[in-house]
Amino acid sequence: MASKIIDPAGPGGTGSSRPAGTGVPAEGSDLPPGGPDAPTDGTTAPPAAGHPAEAEQHTDRDLPADTAGPRADGGSGTGAGAGAWTGAWTGAGAGGDVETAVAAPGVPGAVGSDVAGREAEGADRTARDPFLDNAKFLLIVLVVVGHTWPMGLVEGSRTVKAAYLWISSFHMPAFILLSGYFSRGFTGRPAQLRKLLAGVLVPYLVFELLYTAVEAAAWGKPFRLTLTEPTFVCWFLAALFVWRLTVPLWRVIPWPLPVAALVSLAAGTSTVGHDLALPRVLMFLPWFVLGLTLRPAHFALLRTSGLLRWCAPPVLVAGGVAAYALAPGTDVHWLWMSHGQAELGVGTSTYLLVRIGLFAVTALMTGAFLALVPRRARWLTALGAVTLYPYLLHGLLTTAAHAYGWDAPLRPLGPLGAALLTACGAAVAVLLSTAPVRRLARPLIEPPVPGLTWPRRRRGSPGTSEPRTA
Repeated sequence: MASKIIDPAGPGGTGSSRPAGTGVPAEGSDLPPGGPDAPTDGTTAPPAAGHPAEAEQHTDRDLPADTAGPRADGGSGTGAGAGAWTGAWTGAGAGGDVETAVAAPGVPGAVGSDVAGREAEGADRTARDPFLDNAKFLLIVLVVVGHTWPMGLVEGSRTVKAAYLWISSFHMPAFILLSGYFSRGFTGRPAQLRKLLAGVLVPYLVFELLYTAVEAAAWGKPFRLTLTEPTFVCWFLAALFVWRLTVPLWRVIPWPLPVAALVSLAAGTSTVGHDLALPRVLMFLPWFVLGLTLRPAHFALLRTSGLLRWCAPPVLVAGGVAAYALAPGTDVHWLWMSHGQAELGVGTSTYLLVRIGLFAVTALMTGAFLALVPRRARWLTALGAVTLYPYLLHGLLTTAAHAYGWDAPLRPLGPLGAALLTACGAAVAVLLSTAPVRRLARPLIEPPVPGLTWPRRRRGSPGTSEPRTA
């Protein structure tokens, strides 16, 4: 089956063949941070005694991943100052984080502790880590910006293509890594599964319908709803749903990260169908598993080590220089993780060597990016708590923009056109995170689902609060 996915950070388009250097999305091209992704945001309870203080301040709403409940407005979690007025302006609070809407309740310390998970679910979940929210918002901006660049603009300018390669080298892996980190507390309990269904699967179904309708209207395609073939950004929701369900499995597998890397490489050398975005599910898998293995101390090291923060800018600059040098002969599909060896037209040994090299490059670029993320509350902190909204909504706008040629006047301008589209993309990411937009979109992104999002009554105790006796 042909995939309907679009590149996570890639210029708009849907279809099933590789872009031909035009501004029109190619049939089969792919879309996080991932994305998004996400894509991921979540709020978590204060750590239980004896556990690291920063274990998981983002829960079932940190997607991108986020669902309901905890404040995301920076009230007590993002601190005073910027967080206060930004929270009031954006109204950040209920829902919307690409990772929180899907992240499991924060489990301080060890992952997989069912008792700790229950404690976290019942505790006050107002504390958030500004660093993680800042990182999520910056990543979602990169996702939106990447989708504002039509492929014709990318392929028509060496500088723009280098910038596209630079962004794509780390933004979705970083987004997926954070999604894995926020999933550490997932054990498969009924409450967690209900949140996963309501926060990920239901929005996936809603937006598959919306994206299919928009593509039919904008591109004149037949309206063909195929729920097993994710459209555009929806691939990340499908992937996150699968990844989250596999979390208990990765806890019992010895050496989970090497195993995930082998699965990723094997997927690229095999014939894998595109149902449920399976190529991306498998090829991006190591970054999700890496997130599962990380602890607060690892992020603390990135934030506090002067040496790492000093080395980060040269690493990012070197990545940009390398992208510019390699841009003319580089196929962007290597970074989309939706094309395998056969589709890329290379031999097995070449494919494996390039992919292993990409693992190393992506790890360096992701670490450098995270090392430079602001550690304290800023104006963007509250926006990082609601990343699911800009993630799911922006694709509707970029699909229409590319279809109707709204960006056509900027395409011949090369780098200048890309700069103007970048400013537009960043503005759109901010706009779609604001409270008025979220109030309008909440029925679509956080639809009430009986039995999943509504209070459940226990049998034999209709509407009462009596404790169970068995």
